[in-house]
Amino acid sequence: MRIAVLANTTWYLFNFRLNLMRALMTAGYEVVAIGPDDAYVEKLRVAGIRHASIPLVGASINPLREMQTVWALYRLFKKEGVDLVLSYTPKGNIYGALAAAMVGIPTVANVSGLGRVFIRRSPLTWLVQGLYRWIFRRAFRVFFQNREDMNMFLALGLVPPDKAERIPGSGVDVMHFLPKEEGGENDERGLVFLLVARMLWDKGVGEYVEAARSLKSQYPAARFCLLGFVGVENPSAIPLETIQTWEKEGIVEYLGHTDDVIAILRLADCVVLPSYREGVPRTLLEAASMAMPVITTDAPGCRDTVDDGVTGFLCQPKDAMDLANKMERMLNLPVGARREMGRKGREKMLREFDERIVIEHYLKVVALVGEA
Repeated sequence: MRIAVLANTTWYLFNFRLNLMRALMTAGYEVVAIGPDDAYVEKLRVAGIRHASIPLVGASINPLREMQTVWALYRLFKKEGVDLVLSYTPKGNIYGALAAAMVGIPTVANVSGLGRVFIRRSPLTWLVQGLYRWIFRRAFRVFFQNREDMNMFLALGLVPPDKAERIPGSGVDVMHFLPKEEGGENDERGLVFLLVARMLWDKGVGEYVEAARSLKSQYPAARFCLLGFVGVENPSAIPLETIQTWEKEGIVEYLGHTDDVIAILRLADCVVLPSYREGVPRTLLEAASMAMPVITTDAPGCRDTVDDGVTGFLCQPKDAMDLANKMERMLNLPVGARREMGRKGREKMLREFDERIVIEHYLKVVALVGEA
């Protein structure tokens, strides 16, 4: 069986689905990764994964360009002799399913968060819902990363109940993201907070900066860092100039982006993600796997990663004051209490979010497709 693994960036395929593709190949399946050309194409090839390029633009809503992408996928599926499509991200799910329907092959979609059309409702929301309703009736299986997203799709009639299944996010490679050595914590009043995400307003970056501004005068030794891509194609994108203004003000430090996130995580004491809504945020899973306490919002997807008061703290979405209160609580925790939070967070990752759990779900479904 030849399996296409499709997403709207090759960066996503390399960073989030590499181990799945390797597991599929180990199980005897042929795999082709499909995504736009970017700097991660060569990384995939070095890792032994064949790549095929498509002209997909994440932020585009130009109907002609979008239909060209569907047509390109159709031709690619035919050329490659694809038997099954595993798709990710909203455009990957929708366009992959449309092209697969034209070829007559099954799909397994993964809803990794609802995307901005659900967070910021508009006429486009109704169009996207209609497309989901049509394509998911034809899908072999639809994986959801949190229960709230799955229940919403079921309530709206966007997916048949017998095709919906919840899995624990993307999972985390717990043998790669290992606990950092104890004894490297910063002084209680000089903690390093780190937000890892694309620089989008919807990730709660504005609330994080506002919270940092309110805490900086009382805790001048504390550091508030940002790590992630800036200038991404997204209506919620934060301009680099805005981030540079925050840096000049002395509120935050922008660390750019990196392929070696572990090295940056080792420098932090607490990872913060005040996102408005997620599938299940991988950055929080990685931090917790490294036995680090986290702070995130009591919002779908985000709340799944934290046992409030045990492995970290939950704050209210879009509430910079509540976020500042939770960050101050972390600042004032004794080192031993923070370490205990981190240890319990690591235990939670081993128990609930080990990437091998996710891969096993996929292997079982792919085997069922092969039997059908």
